Amino acid sequence: MRLISLCILLILFASKSIFAQTDTVSQQIESLSENIQTEIQQEDTVKKKIFVFKIYNEIGPESWRTTKKSFKEANKLNADLIILHLNTYGGLVDAADSIRTIILNSKIPVYVFIDNNAASAGALISIACDKIYMRPGGNIGAATVVNQTGAAMPDKYQSYMRSTMRSTAEAKGKDTIIVKLDTIIVWKRNPLIAEAMVDPRTYIEGIIDTGKVLTFTSAEAIKNNYCEGEVADIKEIIQLQKIENYEIVEHKITSMDKFIGFLINPALQGILIMIIIGGIYFELQTPGVGFPIVASLFAAITYFSPLYVEGIAENWEIILFFIGIILVAIEVFAIPGFGIAGGAGILLVVTGLTLSLVDNIIFEMGDKHAIAQVVLKAFVLVVSSFVASLIGSIYLSKKFLTSQRFSFLVLNATQKVKEGFVSFDKVDSSLIGRNAIAHTVLRPSGKIEIDNEIYDAISLIGYIEKGDTVEIEKIENGQLYVIKV
Repeated sequence: MRLISLCILLILFASKSIFAQTDTVSQQIESLSENIQTEIQQEDTVKKKIFVFKIYNEIGPESWRTTKKSFKEANKLNADLIILHLNTYGGLVDAADSIRTIILNSKIPVYVFIDNNAASAGALISIACDKIYMRPGGNIGAATVVNQTGAAMPDKYQSYMRSTMRSTAEAKGKDTIIVKLDTIIVWKRNPLIAEAMVDPRTYIEGIIDTGKVLTFTSAEAIKNNYCEGEVADIKEIIQLQKIENYEIVEHKITSMDKFIGFLINPALQGILIMIIIGGIYFELQTPGVGFPIVASLFAAITYFSPLYVEGIAENWEIILFFIGIILVAIEVFAIPGFGIAGGAGILLVVTGLTLSLVDNIIFEMGDKHAIAQVVLKAFVLVVSSFVASLIGSIYLSKKFLTSQRFSFLVLNATQKVKEGFVSFDKVDSSLIGRNAIAHTVLRPSGKIEIDNEIYDAISLIGYIEKGDTVEIEKIENGQLYVIKV
């Protein structure tokens, strides 16, 4: 901006000398010149806004949440530069992919300061940034996809990560160099180097041999254009950019942020799903509002609330879940057997729980592979928790039935006939032979009235009209049998 203004000034002064004979033109040029000089002075006094946020933990839902909030704040602030202060050993690929995508799409330049480690998912995020700076002794690389035990995942996962690393490096662009009649394309960040951080089969002469996964030190990263320089802190990065007048704004992580980050942890979400399903199962086994349904409701609120507050779970996803619960309840209590309503209910419950875990911003990114991976991961978490909860609930219910300690929680008594327990109300046998009045039409069943008391009765012969006199012929299983007098 300053260079452009100076050029305009030079042109104006030249114009002034040419049109010196014209006083009006000269005055206009002087006025415009003064305005431009004023703008340059104002530009010198305006502070550059530099937004800084930190990721010091494992890449996952919490760090993705921090990144989203930080970019939202930086855009609202009209920041001139965003600096990510990074120190991580890696984490979840889907969260890392979401973070690198928001960085690649940022209109504000994004730099990263690797404070010791940018391994695995951290390497992917770093490569997405416009410039990389590292602390002396820092490392970047080792991006092979592994499971929870540290073992490498099957090649289909590695293939996706290789492609993602390459495309991220390619996004930083390339230079076209013409030497005599030869045109040479030079990547600013060699995509093959990014791939070598994932695949031990990749060979790059002078950099990495086969059988090893690539990890750069800070010096090696600088040599191979994967780092712009070694710095001790963020202020040194600003000095290297020759920014003299600036203001640093840091993203503050509140206690509520930490609490919500804890609630959206995948491990806790799996436990909450188990409580939701287990509570519903036990409530269906012991009808009536009690502890199981209260526990299930509390777990559902704890599960959906942070996801909804963060904009991850939408209204319709939560509604799907509760419609599913209603359909299952209808199937159990109102419709004999278990059929379409019950199956649809379970499907809606699983769908609601799964989609509530998926941030809808992933669908806006348009990467089909990333979308499939994120949705599949959420589905596996929900289904595995669902199945584990059912198996655990069935096992515990059997334990409760045979345990003296928990016998008060379930109905486990036998009502024997010899002790006076029957499935119908007893009727005095002395009523046999007595006359009664038909209180309703008997076709053949209905009601009769004896001494101002109403009894259920069945006509033994034909229909009996209301008001007719009947005689009680017999009593069986609490049921009166009558004939018309």
